[in-house]
Amino acid sequence: MRDVAALAGVSGKTVSRVINDEAYVSDDVRARVLEAVAALGYIPNMVSQAFRSGRDRAIGIVVPDLSDPFFAAVVQAAAGAAADAGLAVLVSTAGDDPAREQQVVESLIRRRLSGLLLASVADDHRYLRASIDEMPVVFVDRPACSLTADSVMEDDRGGAVAATGLLIDHGHRRIAAVGADRTVPTIERRWAGYQVALENAGVPVDADLLHLTSRPADTLPGFLDAVLDGVDPITAVFVLDSATAMHVVAQLHQRRRTDLAVVSFGDFPMAALLQPSVTAVDQAPDTLGRTATERLLVRLDRPRARLRRAVVLPVTLIERQSTVPPATRRLR
Repeated sequence: MRDVAALAGVSGKTVSRVINDEAYVSDDVRARVLEAVAALGYIPNMVSQAFRSGRDRAIGIVVPDLSDPFFAAVVQAAAGAAADAGLAVLVSTAGDDPAREQQVVESLIRRRLSGLLLASVADDHRYLRASIDEMPVVFVDRPACSLTADSVMEDDRGGAVAATGLLIDHGHRRIAAVGADRTVPTIERRWAGYQVALENAGVPVDADLLHLTSRPADTLPGFLDAVLDGVDPITAVFVLDSATAMHVVAQLHQRRRTDLAVVSFGDFPMAALLQPSVTAVDQAPDTLGRTATERLLVRLDRPRARLRRAVVLPVTLIERQSTVPPATRRLR
């Protein structure tokens, strides 16, 4: 605990208050302590109290898609933190179907697991109201809807403002926004950040430059044809999720249009190795996964506590070659 306090720049008593979910701690301090807990792999000695009679010494983790590098990293980190605490882990995927997700979650509830980490695509979680006090749920990356529950998310809006602002600072004004549908809460927050950055720079939002759809990769070629070959073509692309970013980068390479500036919200494998390497907003999925598990451990110790926490973790903009003007790039 002393190491956590030193890294977070707070007292040991403050660390104890955060771990025990006590009041009188600001959201900023609470977030710093939870980040330090995740970074150091600190596991509070509370798990033995968490397993009420008949509960399995296991937690469930539900994500949309393990082929998405972001969710794969979240699961790996969360599972590692759970293992450190002596917990087994059951991992399930639910795709982008809220009905399928509810079926998966309810099946895990019936298994009488001790808790659940849920990266949800649904917009209504009222079905969890009857069980959340008995089986704590921490929402990961996306908040609960119509339900009061703990959540651990990244600063989507702030990261999008920074990413779009970087492109604007490099002189870009025709900036396309590409990604999943805005019904996904993370995409909606990033879209809002994109808008804010443009408005701050006095750049109007052009609907013709937006490609936000449930399956963006399927219609990406046609969209790029329109925005690259039109009268007033784009000079930059802000991609609102890493899975779509990989498709965008592949398309631009096929078209020999690596002169376009690209920023991905979410780092992804090979982003740093491509030529040009891809500028990305690092969501730190490992920190997100570990922090969510730590939050769940706290909730396991106090399952009926009415105070729920929304933890928002900072993101980091990593500038690489894809936002540097082509004439000044230093390619390996």
